[in-house]
Amino acid sequence: MNTLKTQSDDYFQKNWEIYQKVVVNNYMEHREFSSALYNFLNDYCQTPFSLLELGCGDATLTVQALLNTTIASYTGVDLSGAALEIAKVNMVQIQCEQTFIEDDISKVVEKLAQNQKQSFDVVMTSFVLHHLSLAEKDKVIQQVSHLLKPNGVFVLIDTVLKKEEDRKHFINRYLENMYQNWNALSSQDMLMIDNHISTYDFPESQTTFYELAEKHNFVDFKCLYKDTIESAQFLCLYK
Repeated sequence: MNTLKTQSDDYFQKNWEIYQKVVVNNYMEHREFSSALYNFLNDYCQTPFSLLELGCGDATLTVQALLNTTIASYTGVDLSGAALEIAKVNMVQIQCEQTFIEDDISKVVEKLAQNQKQSFDVVMTSFVLHHLSLAEKDKVIQQVSHLLKPNGVFVLIDTVLKKEEDRKHFINRYLENMYQNWNALSSQDMLMIDNHISTYDFPESQTTFYELAEKHNFVDFKCLYKDTIESAQFLCLYK
């Protein structure tokens, strides 16, 4: 976590153009995940709701999902100040109370849980938790469980191992797909992504997330969407 914190702004600045290519070409199925999130929020949150987003980045996926919803308040947390500045611009089109916090998501959820002054209808994170160790994921999910209102939900969109798959095989499979199909990226772009994934990505299985949800008193667990190559999922953990 400390290494990621010191590198977050620099990494975001250097890789902004690469990230945009990935999003525009829908290589990680951002459009499908955003659509699934929009459908979920409209179905589950029919009255004004509060949302805490952990690792919001520039909020690209979130903005599209929040349009024409009943969102009343939004809190976005990210390590990168540069990303948050873009998020603030992107979120202008969403009419709700907005707060942005530049900090480590683990520290923020711990502080909020300890203060017991705020709770949320929805807490979400998108392609963030895989950067944490299993113990760190466990702690974040524990704290999130304390931050949710009754009947609240933790939306977890992230890379997920197949059944019986380990990290090595997942990364090899993911990178093979990237090199074969992400044609808008240069060889240097791909090398940078390869290095990042090989160094920082630690995905878990759906079973592991289910076990953590049970451990921290979530009453239900659903998968609402899986990407085409079965590398990422839209998971909901219900209080």
